[in-house]
Amino acid sequence: MKRYWVVGGEYEDAAFRRLVPGTETLAGPFEDERRAHDEWVRLTCRPGTAPATMQYSIVADGRGR
Repeated sequence: MKRYWVVGGEYEDAAFRRLVPGTETLAGPFEDERRAHDEWVRLTCRPGTAPATMQYSIVADGRGR
């Protein structure tokens, strides 16, 4: 069974190469992609509170189905 994670944080600039230390986020595991997506929405859709250099992704671990 796959597990899903939401990873990211605030990056140093819009190139999104390096995270600002201390802003790293790892949320999960989630049992299905929908729950991970809900967390991704919660983290990314905060108008006026999140800088433009915040970015999160949904990743799945390497386990089989």
